[in-house]
Amino acid sequence: MKALIAWVFIYVLALGATPAFSLVIKLGTVAPEGSPWHEAMLETAQKWKELSGGRVTLRIYAGGVAGDEKDMLRKIRIGQLHATALTSSTLIDIVPDIEAMSFPMLVRTDGELDYVIKKLGPEFEARLAKKGFKVLTWSTAGWAYFFTKEPVISPADMKKRKLFFWGSDTTYVELLKTSGFNPVPLAITDLLPSLQTGLVDSFAAPPTAALAFQWFALAPHMTDLRWQPLPGTTVVSMRRWNKIPPDLRALLEDVARDVGSRFQKQIRKLDQEAVVAMKKHGLTVHAVPPAVEEEWRTLIREKGYPVFVGPRFSKEMFDTVRNVLDEYRESSKVKAESSKEP
Repeated sequence: MKALIAWVFIYVLALGATPAFSLVIKLGTVAPEGSPWHEAMLETAQKWKELSGGRVTLRIYAGGVAGDEKDMLRKIRIGQLHATALTSSTLIDIVPDIEAMSFPMLVRTDGELDYVIKKLGPEFEARLAKKGFKVLTWSTAGWAYFFTKEPVISPADMKKRKLFFWGSDTTYVELLKTSGFNPVPLAITDLLPSLQTGLVDSFAAPPTAALAFQWFALAPHMTDLRWQPLPGTTVVSMRRWNKIPPDLRALLEDVARDVGSRFQKQIRKLDQEAVVAMKKHGLTVHAVPPAVEEEWRTLIREKGYPVFVGPRFSKEMFDTVRNVLDEYRESSKVKAESSKEP
């Protein structure tokens, strides 16, 4: 009897020494280990651990070991993962209207993108929450530019190329085909060998990715045309997020958003540095005259609008994005004119 009492006493002491709360959040990402994206996640994980006193652990599975974005989204829905970083191309599987922000050649500058996210981000976050996802921070993978084996300036030039297309988005592939282009749908891991064999001779990607994976070495011509921004978010399952004590949630969210904001600026700087580095190793950047840029816009209006605006995302959201952009551009114009006054 005394032995039993002793064991009960020891057990109670052990319970008292154990933290009252402990939660692991498993986060998957396609970002390689050591990449800026991965480093930002590691910083967030460390600060979460410190702020929570070890009660919340962010465990990161980098480099695509948990699958691609769509795989990870599926795993979150069934509880195998709890969080991931998603680009707009996958976010549209949850909230299709998000694609309006990354429609080709609609948003033109970093300032415009930041303003659109500032104005419309809360609405998208609310919609994602209704679908079971908490947004921790907005981020970006940069801007997609065309990299090609031979110089490309006009749409007519691109129609001669074999363009790598990431994924199996049949609607987007069909749009490219009807626009006269030659898309070749492949997995991202197939891009380098496909460039080597000639299966493709062009691709669209941020400069940081083109440099990091050395794709530019086989496609050493860059078209100086911002094709589309690549916004994204880091999301966590609302079911998992709600298991965190309420007093901790706001603190952890603030940390994630602070890291994300600083990371956004870092990525933009890295994109610029990547272009400089690639030019030192043979990359040629080709300017696009205003008249030719308008050719690209006309092509998008004539071919892209009927396929995307309405069938893919709502016309209401598309018009909302355009109105927000008009608001920003008018404000920027007024500020520019004011700065010229004596």
